[in-house]
Parts: sequence; C-alpha cells; structure tokens
Amino acid sequence: MLPLQSDCRDICKVLVYLTHSRSLPKGLQLHAYVIKLGFEALPLVCHHFINFYSKTNLPHSSLKLFDSFPHKSATTWSSVISAFAQNDLPHLALRFFRRMLRYGLLPDDHTLPTASKSCAALSSLPTALSLHALALKTANHFDVFVGSSLVDMYAKCGEINLARKVFDEMPHKNVVSWSGLIYGYSQLGLDEEALNHFKCALEQDYDIRVNDFTLSSVLRVCSASTLFELGKQVHGLCFKTSFDSSCFVASSLISLYSKCGVVEGGYKVFEEVKVRNLGMWNAMLIACAQHAHTGKTFELFEEMRSVAVKPNFITFLCLLYACSHAGLVETGEHYFGLMKEHGIEPGSQHYATMVDLLGRAGKLDEAVRVIEEMPMEPTESVWGALLTGCRIHGNTDLASFVADRVFEMGAVSSGINVLLSNAYAAAGRWEEAARARKRLRDQGIKKETGLSWVEEGNRIHTFAAGDRSHWKTKEIYEKLEELGEKLAKAGYVADTSFVLKEVDGDEKSQTIRYHSERLAIAFGLITFPQERPIRVMKNLRVCGDCHTAIKFISKCTGRVIIVRDNNRFHRFEEGKCTCGDYW
Repeated sequence: MLPLQSDCRDICKVLVYLTHSRSLPKGLQLHAYVIKLGFEALPLVCHHFINFYSKTNLPHSSLKLFDSFPHKSATTWSSVISAFAQNDLPHLALRFFRRMLRYGLLPDDHTLPTASKSCAALSSLPTALSLHALALKTANHFDVFVGSSLVDMYAKCGEINLARKVFDEMPHKNVVSWSGLIYGYSQLGLDEEALNHFKCALEQDYDIRVNDFTLSSVLRVCSASTLFELGKQVHGLCFKTSFDSSCFVASSLISLYSKCGVVEGGYKVFEEVKVRNLGMWNAMLIACAQHAHTGKTFELFEEMRSVAVKPNFITFLCLLYACSHAGLVETGEHYFGLMKEHGIEPGSQHYATMVDLLGRAGKLDEAVRVIEEMPMEPTESVWGALLTGCRIHGNTDLASFVADRVFEMGAVSSGINVLLSNAYAAAGRWEEAARARKRLRDQGIKKETGLSWVEEGNRIHTFAAGDRSHWKTKEIYEKLEELGEKLAKAGYVADTSFVLKEVDGDEKSQTIRYHSERLAIAFGLITFPQERPIRVMKNLRVCGDCHTAIKFISKCTGRVIIVRDNNRFHRFEEGKCTCGDYW
C-alpha cells in the first residue's frame, strides 16, 4: 500500500509536536505505528524521527535509524550530524560530517554551522581552519549563519583575531555573530573590548536583538571586573527583554551580585526564577559559600536534592569550599565521601580543597595523608593548599618538605614561591624567605602587586600600598591619620608580624598602615554617603592586621564595609566580620 501524502503530512505534524514536548513514550508508539504502515522509509518521516530521537537525548537511536535508511539525502545527513552535535558528541558529529563529504555531498548552510559548533566544543584549531577553508571553497562564507558560526568557532578556539577578521568580512551580521565575538573577548579577559562590542551591537545594528547568550557573556565581564553599576544596568536590559528568567542569564546575575558583594541581590534573582538548572543551583551555592552563609549552603544542597536535581563535581566543590572556610572538618569529610554515592570521582580540585580544610584546621598530618592517598599526582594547587596551612600554623619544617616536592615538579607559578616565602617570613626565617624570592627573580617572574579598587559611578579607583598617585591623596591620608587616632582610642594595636620584610618596628608600623585596602576604604569614607556600604575588591589575600583594623574602622565609623579578597568575602559591621576571623 502506497502511503498517502496527506497521511505523511499528518504524521510529520504529530511528530513535530511530540519533539517539541519531548514526549518519548508517545513518540515510540508513533514510530511503531509508522513501521506497521510501512512509512518509515520515506525521507521526510525518517528525517523527523532522527530529529525526535536527538531532542529526546537518544542520539544512538537516531544513528540506528540513519543506518537503516537506504536513500540518504543531504537532509538526512544534516539530521544525524545535528543529533550528535546537540547531544555533546562533537567527535561523532565531525566523523559523520567527513563521511558525508566522502559520500559526495557538499556542505550547506545547515551542516557547516553544525560542524563549526562541534569544532568549537573541541577547541580544535586545525579542524577550524579546515572548516573555514571549506566554507570559502563552497562560497558559503557569505551566508550569515555560516559566518556567525565561524566567528563563534574561532572565539571558542581562543583565536579572537581570526574571529574578528571573519566578523569584519561578513556583509550581514546577526545576534549569533555579535554574541560569538563578545563571548570570545570575555573568555580571554579582554573585558573592555567585550563591553565596547556589546555597546556597538546595541547602537549600530538596530535590528539586532540581544539573546541570553549575549547578556550572559556581558554579565560575566561585569562580574570579573566587579562593575556593579554597569551590571545593574545590564540586569535592567535583561528584565526589559524578558531574559531575566533564563537560567543562563540568572546564573550570571547571581555571580554578578555575589562577586560585587551584594549576595542579597543574588538570593532575589534565585527566588524569582522558578525553573532552575544545575548551573543556577551551583552559582547560588558558591555565592553562599564565599559570603560565609555556610548553613544556607547546606540547606540549598538539600533543597536541590529534594527537587531531583543531580549534583555534579562543581556542586561538591562548593560544599567543600564552604566547609573549608568555616572549619567544619567532619562535615567536609561527609560531603567528600558522599561524592562516590553520586557516582562522582573526586578530582584534584576536590583533594586540594580537602587539604585546605584540614590545613586551616591545624590537622596538617591528616592533610599530608590525604595527599599521599591521592589516586593522581598532587597538583600545584594541592601543595599550595598545604603551604597555606603551614603558614597559618607556623610549621616551617613541613613547608620545607613541601618546597622540595614542588621543585621536583619543575616550572611552577609565582604563587607557590610567594606562599613559601611568606611561610618562612612569618616564622622569622628571613634567609629562606629571601631564597624563595630569588627563585622568582631567577625565573624572571615578578610577584603580583597587591591592588585594591573601589567603584564610583562609571569609574574604578585603584590603589597600591603606599600609593600617592590619586588626585584625592591628601584627603585620603588625612582620613587615615584621623582613623589612626580613633582606632588607637578604641584599643587597636598594629600587629606588625604581618609585615613580611626584615625592617625595624617603626617602618613596619608605617608600612602596614598604608596597605592598599586601607587607602581604598579611606577613599570610600570621604566619597560615599553614610548609608551606602563601602565595597572594596582586592586581588590578594587581606592581611591579618588589616582585617583587625577594618573591624575597628566599621565600629568607629558605623559603616558597613565589604571586602572581597582573592579567597572570599568579608562583611564588616559594628566591629565584627562574617568570616568569624577564620579565613
């Protein structure tokens, strides 16, 4: 019996509906009915079923159907290649793309973008260059979808100059091409370029409508640079374009508010989005952990499990981080053991966080045992975590042991040598500290300069220790002198042991008084109104004496001071810090 054209159309319409609704049981019933009618060999029906199985996360069922189909058209090939690409199987997508070429079919504006997406997922530059050449050879490079996919592909391969070249040569641009370029700049830390292109997209192309990917990339830039005021404006645009309910945008918004010290804003975003993906849960978990909302971190994890969201390795990293910065050794060990129950093997980052947890708690012998029992070679971050514990608890003998292990690794980052130098300096072993710093100089590496910055409107004010370059230097130093008197009357005494240089007592007192975070806070005190919290960002760890001094400053001035260092957030209010002096 020959199938009627109307029957085929009806079957395809039903199948499209089932694909959109992801209704697998009904789709399987329909497939059985189609086989019974003998319609399965029709190209259009086959194409729709391949797409259905792809969308229901069964790409190998798509492949089985593809292999059984005798007459493969360009559409059939395109469908199976898309099935692999959409289900995170880029190697298979590219393998079948090559098979299609050998089959004698040329790529078109459907298969080339799919292949480019798979190449981007693999960050394979040689493959990217081959695909670009193929697009040129087949004259598909002028197509807006192909050109946009090439921009995105080069950006995700880290080749931003090639992405920009393709972008500039495109006769027409769409939201994907703009988004790909903005994403590429943001991933490489070229924040200014990313923001400039976002502005250009809004100003030049009036037909361009930003999507959730564009907004998420821009919000990521605002988070990385702690551009809170600009981030709030982008949030307004998200609301205006109705993308504030997108999980991708919401995750970036939570990260923005968290990294800018306004975790309450992150909570609000989280509560407003009712359908949450794993990325959103993880974003909220790390926000809670960094802001010392430890109990809330554990509550969210239980809530997440209650709604059947399966945790991943990042989820457990957030939980272990929360335990580490609250000194909860037993709880941390519980979550570490829970990973295997969820089918997750601990990675080097999890081991590093466990070592950090034990080291901070003074359980250095247990930390060493964890390292010895690791199923993989300890990484630099693992040894760095142990060195942090050595510095906190003054165990220079263990620090020397760690140093020997680190040097066996060959070239390491400057951070390890700085940690080692600081551990020796804190114990007054100045010769060993000098040797560690000499190794840095011999490698041609300079220690990262400690910087603190404050956002005022659309300007960022940056300070280094002892900095006198700011146009308000006179007022800043006058405010510090005034604070010094108030703090002394309140009982503050400088702890010069945190000056890791071999200098006399007076010079140590002067050095510590003008650390970058204190200059930034003084600027905030003379600039911002009383009711506004002072938010200071720092690229290095806040020293112990500054931490004590800021508690006194918050008490004497009645101000809320939020400091983000390279490890966590500290909220100072009425002489207390949310970290509980454990960081």
